[in-house]
Amino acid sequence: MPGMARLKAFDENRALDAAIDCFWLRGYEATSIRELGEAMGIGGASLYNAYGDKRALFSRSLERYAERSMRDRIARMEANHQPRQAIAAFIAEIIERSLKDPDRKGCLLVNSALDVAPHDAEIGKVVGGYLDEIRAFFRRNIEAARKAGQVPRGIDAEEVSGHLLGVLLGIRVLARTRGRTGARRKLLEAAAKPALDLLEGRR
Repeated sequence: MPGMARLKAFDENRALDAAIDCFWLRGYEATSIRELGEAMGIGGASLYNAYGDKRALFSRSLERYAERSMRDRIARMEANHQPRQAIAAFIAEIIERSLKDPDRKGCLLVNSALDVAPHDAEIGKVVGGYLDEIRAFFRRNIEAARKAGQVPRGIDAEEVSGHLLGVLLGIRVLARTRGRTGARRKLLEAAAKPALDLLEGRR
């Protein structure tokens, strides 16, 4: 479309990052097209021409968010760590980023899973796909670690990857609670510890 071409020529990534910030801070339902247009630096008509409706823009924003955060993190962990350590480092980085977020925004994917997906099957399917990518990261690294003798041989990669995903979602939700940073760190690390102990063969 001509509108999309003009937007991409301007700086689509910058515009999408601005949309992400709006959705992340206010939530999908509370974010208006007017607020999105102002933040992205484009008029409402141009926004509709470029993306269609708000749901379509939200889906594109989720894709951009997943690419720059979740997929980037997975790629870095797998490039720089052995399989078992990649899982531990992934969770450790999530905890650190959560604690350093002054607005306690949490994760846009997790927020969307809780707030939007239950009421919108289309968005629910999109979010579910991204969460499946995280679970797949856990599963293939558990399998690789098992082959390398880094985790107990009897560990069930399918079962434990689902458990790790649940732990990760719990960490993201708990991170939004109020309290002193030290107490919150202990809470988040305590949530992660049993799963990480399981990978090390400790119960």
